[in-house]
Amino acid sequence: MEMSKWHSKEIKEVLRELDSDENGLSGEEVKKRLERFGLNELKEKGGINPLKIFLDQFKNILIIVLILAAVISLGIGEIIDGGLILIIVVLNGIFGFIQDYKAEKSVEELKKLSSPRVRVVRDNTEEEIDSKFLVPGDIILLEEGDAIPADCRIIDEKNLKVDESALTGESVAVTKEEGTLDEKTPLAERKNSLFKGTNVIRGRCKAVVVETGMGTVLGKIARDIEEIEKEKTPFQQRLDKLGKQIGAGILGICIFIAVVLFMTKAASPIHVMLISIALAVAAIPEGLPAVITLSLALGVKRMVKKNSLVRRLPVAEGLGSVDVICSDKTGTITENEMTVREIFTNNKLVEVTGEGYSVEGEFLERDKLTEKDRESIKFLLKSGMLCNNANIGVDEEGNTKFLGDPTEISLLISGLKYGFELTEVRREYQRIDEIPFSSERKCMTTIHEKDGKTISFTKGAPEIIIKLCNRIYLDGKVKGLKESEKEELLKTNEDLAERALRVLGFAYKPEPRNGEEEKDLIFLGFQGMIDPPRKGVKRAVQDCKNAGIRVVMITGDNKITARVIAEDVGIIGDILDGGELDELSDDELREIVEKVEIFARVSPSHKVRILRALKENGHIVAMTGDGVNDAPALKAADVGVGMGIKGTDVAKQTSDLILLDDNFATIRDAVEEGRIIFDNVKKFVNYLLSCNLAEVLILFLASLPLFTSKPLLPLTAVQLLWINLLTDGMPALALGVDPAVKGIMKRKPRKKNEGVIDKRMIYSIIYTGIVMTFIILFIFYSENPDIKEKLRLAQTMTFTSLVVFELVRIHIIRKPQGLGFFSNKWLILAILSSIGLQLVVLYSPLSVYFRVVPLSIDHWAKIIAGLFSFYVFAEIFNKFY
Repeated sequence: MEMSKWHSKEIKEVLRELDSDENGLSGEEVKKRLERFGLNELKEKGGINPLKIFLDQFKNILIIVLILAAVISLGIGEIIDGGLILIIVVLNGIFGFIQDYKAEKSVEELKKLSSPRVRVVRDNTEEEIDSKFLVPGDIILLEEGDAIPADCRIIDEKNLKVDESALTGESVAVTKEEGTLDEKTPLAERKNSLFKGTNVIRGRCKAVVVETGMGTVLGKIARDIEEIEKEKTPFQQRLDKLGKQIGAGILGICIFIAVVLFMTKAASPIHVMLISIALAVAAIPEGLPAVITLSLALGVKRMVKKNSLVRRLPVAEGLGSVDVICSDKTGTITENEMTVREIFTNNKLVEVTGEGYSVEGEFLERDKLTEKDRESIKFLLKSGMLCNNANIGVDEEGNTKFLGDPTEISLLISGLKYGFELTEVRREYQRIDEIPFSSERKCMTTIHEKDGKTISFTKGAPEIIIKLCNRIYLDGKVKGLKESEKEELLKTNEDLAERALRVLGFAYKPEPRNGEEEKDLIFLGFQGMIDPPRKGVKRAVQDCKNAGIRVVMITGDNKITARVIAEDVGIIGDILDGGELDELSDDELREIVEKVEIFARVSPSHKVRILRALKENGHIVAMTGDGVNDAPALKAADVGVGMGIKGTDVAKQTSDLILLDDNFATIRDAVEEGRIIFDNVKKFVNYLLSCNLAEVLILFLASLPLFTSKPLLPLTAVQLLWINLLTDGMPALALGVDPAVKGIMKRKPRKKNEGVIDKRMIYSIIYTGIVMTFIILFIFYSENPDIKEKLRLAQTMTFTSLVVFELVRIHIIRKPQGLGFFSNKWLILAILSSIGLQLVVLYSPLSVYFRVVPLSIDHWAKIIAGLFSFYVFAEIFNKFY
């Protein structure tokens, strides 16, 4: 039977259909059901697959073309060329593998590996078992602090409250009780049911397991997640497109040259093959995959220092192009820790400051408080600490830990902020009895003894507390409470509720008679609480707005609470709830989603619809969240951002980025890092392609019998590979650690269809490539390369000129961005190292292997003169375009 039906049946009928009773299942029956239903676990696709991660590094058109070039080189006997190309390809693959594998291992460490144990009744005997061995029909016993291991129906309970925030997004604990509900009751309102993945925070119960494993609500969410295909990031799509374009260009040029040389009979087939391989090596920026991988890895490393863990390297850049952040409210924008913000007593409103469960805070006077006002405040705060089952404990590391219902914890903290000590207050008022909260009475009462006399304190829904009172504590005295005064109190409650505060009323009664503890009470006041925004979120939202990023809040809370919290952090705009969303078609939603900033009362399926509508409108969307209910949307988003501390395992595993400090504000830093990464990628794509274009044009023009009687090879494949190692290697890698340009978080995000290469870059690449080509060809032909004895010198001049020109090209690219020569120490070191290595090749025995000769001072003068001309032409372009 579907979980959606169990809540609508009498408990006797549920037990009958499950063929169970309160004595539990027999051992034999458990074995049968384990075979039928399987273990109570969520099925996962295979864990980390190292081989798949490694092979994924080679799913790139540029890498495939390089492998083909290496195979051809080896096939025609060019062992050195082919071997070097393969080494570069494999090293790049290993580097990418290490980064991706480390990221997956980090996530695996974050997961909770052990399943909880649970008390179960079997064969009329209570025993404790691993929860993965539960089956439908098992009778389980739960108490405060227990994780709920499966979906269950309550048989009986005592003062039971459950934290379902991980599943529903609601920050307020849910009161649970036995009973029969309407079949159409929403998940968040099924008070007779318990759900896997939630926690008991108060009371105890006996329940029957109705669904296990993938049959639970949590399991259905996990199945929905697997059905959502994770798309490639826009950055991956752009790089794939660039790779295909380069690959097609290489193929076209090689075919053209081969046809021309074949028709003119200017070269032998082997010579044509050598030229084609040299062209492939020259055209393909071998360093591009490695540089991109390293740049992303360095960005990821910086992000970890700022409390962000990236699970997939390309996502690091993807953050920089996000233009919409859809954020869950509870636990992401807010603390998921109820906090008292307003108290009302003695006809005075007092604001309470502070964040979350911190005991730091102040009581701000809106009106001048008298000594009688302060006396009333103390009495009200004490009543909140006494009529309360929350407590203070210590965790494994010795830190203070609050235990119990979040609402009751907030009442403890309001008293602690005022300076009270919990142990002293409870010692002064010894509890002797309790009347637990019930949904029928909507209140709770505790009876205490002080100085030999009894006194009761009652808290509950304001309208109920006011109704139970016939007197009021005012100006240090007990006075009669008129109906008109009750109306005024109800009006005050409404005013507080309109500010999204959850309001509780408080009253007391001296010397109460047995059975009359909740009659003729004396009204004390109200405490209004809210799950407050996290510290720093408001600033982060404003920073996102400044950066052209729209922040949309999505929550399961009601409209009033949603709007107040949203406006508190600077999210201002239209609001839509889940019921209204259901009435919209997909086309209508795509239109309205551009205007709505706040979505309230939404379900997980609503979140996915909202995200898809935004993505279909061309937005790049990030979704933040920490609960199980966020997981499908986290996977559907371009960038799923999970929480590392309070986030559920399901949310962590689905995320692309995990915030290790659970702070929404951290995403602002991650976005900035993403933009830095993209800027640096653009710089070295510009650098590599302009330089490689020059190499291709030099080879292409020289291979045609235009300036000499026969085609010439101005550079060998080994020389080209060395140039690309020197220039595409250390200097290009050093660009990956370039600092942020000024105002990086003041500009608008890139459009979704905007490529790595923009219009200006295309002009820059073509202009620079052509200028470099003609200057270096001039140097090449000035050495009379058609004379056999002078070819090697001409090749050496071309070889060295390209190295020097390309290293200077780095400075030319960075200058318009306001980055000075000394702003990147690693780049200076890389350039000096590359020059040093080139000198070693020219003036050492290695020159034999590279087929070069030493250059004289005159030769160097010619190269420097050419370099000066190149720099002047480049500066002209920067000045006018």
